[in-house]
Amino acid sequence: MKKFILVTLILIVTIFTFSSCFLVGRYMKSDKELAEHYKNARIKPSYRTSDYKDRKLHYAVMSSNDTLPLLVMIHGAPGAWYGYMNLTDDSLLQQNFKIVSVDRLGYGKSGYGKEELSIELQAQAIRHIIEKENTQNKKVYLLGRSYGAPIAAWLAINYPQEVEKLVLASPVIDPDREKFYWFSELGNSKVIQWMLPDLLNVATREKFSHQREMKKMQGEWKKLCTPTYVLVGEQDNIADTANFTFARRNFTSCPAVFMKLKNTGHQITQQQPELIKSLLLETSYSQMASLISEEDHHGKLFYDEIENTNIMSASSSKENPEAYSRERKSFNATIH
Repeated sequence: MKKFILVTLILIVTIFTFSSCFLVGRYMKSDKELAEHYKNARIKPSYRTSDYKDRKLHYAVMSSNDTLPLLVMIHGAPGAWYGYMNLTDDSLLQQNFKIVSVDRLGYGKSGYGKEELSIELQAQAIRHIIEKENTQNKKVYLLGRSYGAPIAAWLAINYPQEVEKLVLASPVIDPDREKFYWFSELGNSKVIQWMLPDLLNVATREKFSHQREMKKMQGEWKKLCTPTYVLVGEQDNIADTANFTFARRNFTSCPAVFMKLKNTGHQITQQQPELIKSLLLETSYSQMASLISEEDHHGKLFYDEIENTNIMSASSSKENPEAYSRERKSFNATIH
C-alpha cells in the first residue's frame, strides 16, 4: 500500500512538472524572444506602465497613428499581452486602431505571481490605462477572451458612453457552469502549488474565485447596452459551451450577435483571427459563413435576405429612434 501511494505521488508530481513546463513554454515569452520577433517589424510594441492604487500594470501599444480609436485586448488565465500577438501584429488592425494589449494583474510584468481576484479592480486598473492612452477621447473597442471577457464586459456595463463595441471570445460568464477537472483540487493544494510556476498558481486562484465573481455580476448583465459579439467554439474543452446560452439569455438590453463556431476550440482569437478582424472592422464575414454552426441576433436586429442589409423592426425605430440610430450605425456590416 505504501509503495502504491509513493508511486502515485511520483506520477502526480511528474505529470504536473511536465505539464507546467509545457504551459510555461506556451504562455511565456522572454524579452529576448520578443525582441527577436519584432527585430524587422515596421511597427514595434511600445512598452508602458500604468499605476493603479498600489499596483503597476504593464502593457504594449502598437500604433501607427495616435489619433486612431483605441482597441484594448484583455487576455484570459493564464496569459500575457503577447497572447494576442497574431492580432496586434496585423497590419490592417494597425491601420485602423491604436492597439493596447495588457498584462492583467498577476501576469506578465504586472506584478507577476500576485493575483487580483476582483473583476472590478481588474477592470478599473485597465480603465486607468484607457484614460491615459485614449488621447482623442474616442469610443473604445474592447476584446476580451476567456476570463478576460467578463473584465471587458464590466467596463462596457459601467462605462457604456465610452465603449463603441464589445467582442467576447470564449467568455466564461455563467456562474453555474464553471468547469473543474479531476486535477483542479490538486492544483489548489499548497504542496502542489509549491512545485508549479506562479502563472499557473495565479490562474488556479482566479479559477476558484471566478464563480463568486460571476455571481456578483449576475444582476448586471441587463445593464449591458453596448453592441456586442459573443463567440463560442463548439469544441471548447476549457469553458463550458453553456456560456453561449447564458449570454443569449442574459444579454437582452443590447444589440448583440451570438455565434457558435464549428471546428473551433477555446482559442478563438488564435484559430479564427480573420473572423475577429471582420467583426472589429465591420466588414462582411460571408466568406466565413461555413464556420458558424449557430447564430442568433438580439436587440431587434434582423437580417433582410433580399437587400443584404441589417434592418430593425419599424416599431423599434419609432419607440426609441436614438437607440435605433445607434444600433444601425454599430451594426452596419452585412451579415450573411
